[in-house]
Amino acid sequence: MVLGLARTGSETARFLARQGAEVLVSDCRSEAELQRERESLCEIPVRFLLGGEETAWLEGLDLLVPSPGVPAENPLLREARNRGIQVVSEIELAYRFLGAPLVAITGTNGKSTTTTLIGGILKAKGLKIFVGGNIGAPLIGFVGDRWDWGVVEVSSFQLEWVEQFHPRVAVLLNLTEDHLDRYADFASYCEAKERIFCAQAEEDVAVLNRDDPLVWAMRERIRSRVVSFGWVEVEEGVYATNREIIWRGEHREESFPLSRVQIQGVHNVENLMAAIAVGKALAVPARIIQQVIEEFPGLEHRLEFVRDKNGIRFYNDSKGTNVGAVVKSLASFSAPIILIAGGIDKGGEYRILEGEIRRKVKKLILFGAAKEKIRGALGHLTETVVVENLAAAVQEAYRNAGRGDVVLLSPACSSFDMFQNYAERGKVFKTLVLSL
Repeated sequence: MVLGLARTGSETARFLARQGAEVLVSDCRSEAELQRERESLCEIPVRFLLGGEETAWLEGLDLLVPSPGVPAENPLLREARNRGIQVVSEIELAYRFLGAPLVAITGTNGKSTTTTLIGGILKAKGLKIFVGGNIGAPLIGFVGDRWDWGVVEVSSFQLEWVEQFHPRVAVLLNLTEDHLDRYADFASYCEAKERIFCAQAEEDVAVLNRDDPLVWAMRERIRSRVVSFGWVEVEEGVYATNREIIWRGEHREESFPLSRVQIQGVHNVENLMAAIAVGKALAVPARIIQQVIEEFPGLEHRLEFVRDKNGIRFYNDSKGTNVGAVVKSLASFSAPIILIAGGIDKGGEYRILEGEIRRKVKKLILFGAAKEKIRGALGHLTETVVVENLAAAVQEAYRNAGRGDVVLLSPACSSFDMFQNYAERGKVFKTLVLSL
């Protein structure tokens, strides 16, 4: 059974059917709501069980593969575990068939940027690689081809049901409050992230952020060789100054100047450090790494410069869907900021933003389902206004901004109250800004 008929579920069902399995696809949504998804599988011999969650559907089941969006409390998942039915995630299933060594990257923030950087570094070395997982195409779609390496972004949701999933290099960037609408508490979220290391052996590599106390504490529980990155100089590992990143290892060091690097911000220096750590762990020459980090333009929707209009700079950080991401984004600017935030609350503590709001934000513009909750936590720190939608927020920001100011969309929330996903929210924001 494949539980959940989104993109990952559809790809998984297609793969299992090709292997000769008898495949059931279950989703609590109705046939009418899933018409497009069903049509995409019309040529595959699968049986659909839609519009409910009946435990009778589990009869005779050998394996259940939940899509990442299906929480552990789902009735079918709970009953499957009670009956002893094997439950594995899509990345676990794919790993068992891939045969390629993997670099896997997780963390609350920076996963996509770091994954893309590492993919670029390995590709520039001349290796046949794929980049996938949570960042784009599901991992299962890469089975069947021959690869030198796979570079995979993995989320906490995907890691909940792994057993043998075994990256040769596993990266944990940071841990801040996120997805507390799904997990019982922050500790449960952290435990899911830590599962990226569970199958690693002594000859593998774990890349850890030594400036994050929760991440750094994991080194005591990890069997693999630890390579660290952070801002303070170390005898072995990776560290950064204002001008360069230094890698030290094997009784030598290499420097990576930042003067020609396009991506900006404190968080991006941390992402670069992690990518360099992986590159050097896999023996990539420094000149190749330097070329890739200088040419990398950054990702859409992550502190993306949109335009300068009358001396006002607009930035799209729609991928800043949690409080920790917004802290990093605000820290990346010295100019006064008009911050646009809001969406669906994910259970994080907005008061973590207090310091940066006091220092940087001249006006806070809120919209979406969580607007009143955010106003209650932060509205007393700066001038704050609540508006109906993103279009009104952009107009309000432009009216109140002056030359030298930054207008920043960094929502600290998910987008599903008004948009399909963070990407649609970011595209709408850019369209609104470009039409000013």
